[in-house]
Amino acid sequence: MRCPFCGHDDTQVKDSRPTEDNSAIRRRRYCPGCGARFTTFERIQLRELTVVKANGRREPFDRDKLARALQISLRKRDVEPERVDRLINSMVRQLESSGESEIPSKVIGEMSMKALETLDKVAYVRYASVYKDFQEPGDFNEFVGKLREED
Repeated sequence: MRCPFCGHDDTQVKDSRPTEDNSAIRRRRYCPGCGARFTTFERIQLRELTVVKANGRREPFDRDKLARALQISLRKRDVEPERVDRLINSMVRQLESSGESEIPSKVIGEMSMKALETLDKVAYVRYASVYKDFQEPGDFNEFVGKLREED
């Protein structure tokens, strides 16, 4: 593992332990080149996934990009980080076990909305406002009105 601070090629693992939900291994590392310490996470990857964008462009699936999108929606919401991690792990497992190696971005967006709806309604509306490209306040009213009808 390359050191993110100095680029030294050979770092040492000082401590390894599973994460709380046993979905990854957390490793504390030490760089003999600069003395820095940092943490890495090792996760199981069942298959290489490719995201097919609406315009037809393809890019490798990026778990961190999914996490960032969800975190933006959840900013300043009282949701435990462990719940968000479990949600992301569940979504990634679902995508990997779908049997498809190419996933339309629309599928990931819909899956994210469904997951956020169960986790936090405000985050759900925030995500929907970007995903569904709300253009004016009326779009929010219409969307929230539908939510109220469902409750």
